[in-house]
Amino acid sequence: MMDVREIREYLPHRYPFLLVDRVVELEEGKYIKGYKNISGNEEVFNGHFPEMPIFPGVMIVEALAQVSGILGFKTFGKKPEDGYLYLFGGVDKARFKRQVIPGDRLELESEAVSVRRNIWKFACKASVDGELAASVDILCAVKKVQ
Repeated sequence: MMDVREIREYLPHRYPFLLVDRVVELEEGKYIKGYKNISGNEEVFNGHFPEMPIFPGVMIVEALAQVSGILGFKTFGKKPEDGYLYLFGGVDKARFKRQVIPGDRLELESEAVSVRRNIWKFACKASVDGELAASVDILCAVKKVQ
């Protein structure tokens, strides 16, 4: 549905911090599904951990925030080039259930729970091969920056 070229239109992030490879489903105002392929060449594995690489939980939360941002931008009808950004407002109920390692495909799902005065709440989960890796509620604020 969206490849990395189109994703870059909706996210200001770039390598090595762009954490969404593809969007496979999206219903504006409701939900989005995408994924990130975890490569052994990720720079983060140089330090986390060289002898036993594990994709950090904070990076999973960031990937979920990025896919949520795409949903927000698509629903809002704006792009970063219009001068808007989605900024973290909060993270609640974060749980990590499974390690994510090189070779995994991290499936990302986000559901819009509410929108009030430019504050979005998303219920998110990440999984690998159908097994829950992480779940979290994310709050994002839409901010005009230019």
